[in-house]
Amino acid sequence: MKRHAIAALVAGTLATLPALAIESFTVDARHTFPSFEVLHLGFSIQRGRFNKSTGKITLDTAGKKGTADISIDAASVDTGLDKLEEHLRGEDFFNVAKYPTITFKGDKFAFDGDKVKSVSGNLTMLGITKPVTLTAAYFNCAEHPMAKKKACGGDFTTTVKRSDFGMKYAVPAVADEVTLRIQVEAFKD
Repeated sequence: MKRHAIAALVAGTLATLPALAIESFTVDARHTFPSFEVLHLGFSIQRGRFNKSTGKITLDTAGKKGTADISIDAASVDTGLDKLEEHLRGEDFFNVAKYPTITFKGDKFAFDGDKVKSVSGNLTMLGITKPVTLTAAYFNCAEHPMAKKKACGGDFTTTVKRSDFGMKYAVPAVADEVTLRIQVEAFKD
């Protein structure tokens, strides 16, 4: 009888505790610009970014887990060169008419203390999904000095072969390996 009473007391106490461990965040599109770097003709690293992205992130630093759901508007590609952007939006590269969105969905977080060190999940581009691990070059959560609410941010990188996603145009003149960066800032909901 005592055992059942103690179990009921513990279960009742746990049921009344607020679920504070999991925090939900919305990506700040004004400070989140996924980008890419690729070797061009063996001469230089060419860079571009995407000007429109959205997403949701959950973090449970105590439980060492989380989720990331990032959506990138492929048509928002920006290189500073109108003709190049037009080509990148076409069938040779991002084919935005058919595949308007690039997504990353991750649910395997690795932590060092309360800092996210990497996030593994799936990258979908041109209708093809491949597993990737984004490694954090930097990560921090704190009260935002202007918004006066909690924010988290980081700079995450991975390298992929664009041909794995069906983007084979000009390989190897334009390198097959591409460094992807997802620089992200997000506010607590």
